[in-house]
Formats: sequence, structure tokens, C-alpha cells
Amino acid sequence: MPRPIEALIHLDALQHNLGRARACAPDAQVWSVVKANGYGHGLTRVFEGLRATDGFALLDIDEARRLRDLDWRGPILLLEGVFEARDLEMCSRLGLWHVVHCEQQIDWLAQHKTEWPHRVFLKMNTGMNRLGFRPHAFRNAWARLSALPQVDEVSLITHFSDADAPRGIAHQLEVFQAHTADLSGERSLCNSAAVLRHATEPTVRGDWVRPGVMLYGGVPDYPEHDAAHWDLRPAMTLRSQLIGVQHLEAGETVGYGSRFTANEAMRIGVVACGYADGYPRHAPDGTPVLVGGRRTRLVGRVSMDMLIVDLGPVPEAQIGSEVTLWGQGPHCEGHATRLDIDEVAHACGTISYELMCALAARVPVNVIEPHQP
Repeated sequence: MPRPIEALIHLDALQHNLGRARACAPDAQVWSVVKANGYGHGLTRVFEGLRATDGFALLDIDEARRLRDLDWRGPILLLEGVFEARDLEMCSRLGLWHVVHCEQQIDWLAQHKTEWPHRVFLKMNTGMNRLGFRPHAFRNAWARLSALPQVDEVSLITHFSDADAPRGIAHQLEVFQAHTADLSGERSLCNSAAVLRHATEPTVRGDWVRPGVMLYGGVPDYPEHDAAHWDLRPAMTLRSQLIGVQHLEAGETVGYGSRFTANEAMRIGVVACGYADGYPRHAPDGTPVLVGGRRTRLVGRVSMDMLIVDLGPVPEAQIGSEVTLWGQGPHCEGHATRLDIDEVAHACGTISYELMCALAARVPVNVIEPHQP
């Protein structure tokens, strides 16, 4: 039989989470952000779960082409715009909308020959200090774009740096509103954190919201809030099985570097999952794991192909028992279990985004259709 590790992609969870984005931002249209190969879930795999979206937002023209090949005829937005002048020809062919964040991109548009004017989203740098025009230069950029015959419509976009943090969005929102109040064009401001925390306010949600990690069940403001608080469901499950069981005596150690020492006699299980599968090597002792739906903990350093768990809380566990590294677990004592990816990421000192995107190519991935067990 093949090695017993797999990832499951839950289309019903994607549908549910998209519905949550709509509920949080009533009357706004939704860009489903599918960059980084659908946050590691697989662009073609998540497509059906997100088909009810108003548009898809991503980075690469090749990803946009894959969506068109899947027969998506709705809007597609390139979040970083084009990277060279000739990319505009492909935007024309594929009907792509694209962000404009610098003068050079306007210059390329001015020189571009096309029969179909482009829909662009002009980006303001309101304090994130990555991409975008400074507020004092924004109006001139808007005027340049609006005057180009190559441009059909100019929308306005910015990105919040602290929507999930105490500083909040007020300082950036004030800058954006002050410099766009009399400019025409649809607005797009909200990422996942802003959708969940701030989008009930019409001036914040604008015309388009851009949920990303929340679509996949990740929580941008964890641990202040968890997925249950926001009614989000995990779209990815990483699961495996126990492939070995060992008995330790007090004082014996586990794994490379002997990081974990047993304080007393204990039973441990060997799981077919390691850092070559995308599980974080730096996961500390105590990182939560489900075995047979019961919570237990990681012990010892994660290896390339294996990790070790404490079977004390799961005395019935044996070789072949199901192990949930994150996501939806099996039924246990009559109810479904789950281990949110944010909890695992937090224990490892990282964020759920990184764990999702780190899923290794060698892990088999299966798509679970809605209502399929």
C-alpha cells in the first residue's frame, strides 16, 4: 500500500467560508484570493468550491490562464499588476484586470496597442509601504490613467497593514478617504482581517472585498479569535497513520538530538509525516495532534519522514490509528473532531498561511465533494 499520508481539500468548507465573507461584507462583491496556488490547496482543486465568487485575485498570468481553461469567464485581477510591458498583451487576450502601483506600469499602458481597453485598479500606499503610489502622487496617477484610451475604467485599491492588530485601520482609512473623496471609481480595501473585523462599515468594505486566508479556514487574528469564533471551517486536512509504537522508560529520549526525555514510563507512536511533507521541523514538544480524534502532543524533533506523539491520552491507539496533523478529524465519542491549523501554527511560532503553502508535492491530495464523507 502507499505511504499513509494524504491531504484532503473540503469543497463544502470553501463554499461555507465564501458565504461567511459575503455575510461579513453585505452588498460588496468578492474577490476570492487564490494566489500561491490557492494558498497551497491547489488552484484547480479549490475552483469548484469558490465558483460562486464574483472574481478571482491572484499574481501570475499562468494562474489566470488556468482559470480561463477551467471555463471561468468572470473577472480575474492581477494583484501585483504586470511585470513587463508584453504582459499587457496577455491581459488583453485573457481579459484580465490588473493593479497599477507605479509610474512604469502607466508608461507601459500608454505605449500598449490594444482594441480592448483595460480595467485597472490604481493602488495607493496608505502606510503598508510595499506597493502603491504615495497619497500626494495618487491623484496625478489617476488623471494619467483616466486620460489613456488604453484604459476603460480606473478603480481604487489599498491594503491594510494592521487590520488584525490593535493599531487597526483608522489611520490608513483616513488617508485613503482624504485623497480619493472626489475621484470616481470602485473601491477595494478589505483583506481577510478587515472583512472579519471591520467590513460592516460601508466606507470600509467599499465595492469589492478581497478575502484570502479566511476562505481556507485560517484566522488572521489568532489567537485573539479562533475559527469557531468567526464560524470558519478548515478547507485542508493533513492526516496520516501510526506506523509504529514504542515503550519508553523514565530517562529515555526520543529522536534526533534527544530533545525530549521521558519523565516516566510512557507509550509513544510513530507517525508517517515529517518536514519533507510540509510539517514544520521546528515544531516544539507539546504541539497538538489528534490520534483517533483525541488530542495529544508531539514529542521529540520532527524528522524528514516521521514524527513522534505521546500515546498516553490515547491508550487504545495502535498501528494504523488515524492521525490528524491539522484539519477535520474523525468522529470520536459520537462527534466530529477537528484541529485548527492556526493552533498548530501558533505552537510552532508561525502562521497558518505558511503551513498551508508548505504542503509538499509528495503528499497525495484528494478533493472531498460536498456531503461526501
